[in-house]
Amino acid sequence: MCKKKDPNKKGFFGEFKDFITRGNVLDMAVGVIIGGAFTAIVTALTSGILQPIINYIIGKIVGDGSLEAARTVLDCYVLDDGTKWWPSMGQIPADRYVDWAATNYIDWGNFISAIINFLLVALILFLIIRTINRVHKVGEEAKKKLEEKAKSEEEKKDE
Repeated sequence: MCKKKDPNKKGFFGEFKDFITRGNVLDMAVGVIIGGAFTAIVTALTSGILQPIINYIIGKIVGDGSLEAARTVLDCYVLDDGTKWWPSMGQIPADRYVDWAATNYIDWGNFISAIINFLLVALILFLIIRTINRVHKVGEEAKKKLEEKAKSEEEKKDE
């Protein structure tokens, strides 16, 4: 025998529709989109403004090195013509270039840049949430004062 469908029971798609149309899910989607755009802005700030300043400071402290050149070669350098150059062979000739795409190395500069990006995003999000919490607190205090004022005015009318 066939079971009758309970009109009060929603199917999978009905429940999914309810979930998607809830306000908090839509707010979260907007937040993710804005967060992606915001991350692009912070990355541009880091790589375009802060990174050159940090490179300059590190270059002054360490010498001619910078954060961009902070790499650890794991095996050997692969030069622009495909030849291998081991660190024990001395300085790479000035007329040769390292093919970084073919060289196996740890890019410390990129790692430090990602940490700086993370710290900037975390700092800015902290400041935004802190501001929102303060505004919310001021709003709650103002609401309480208005309610107390309205209550005292009612009590005066009743007298």
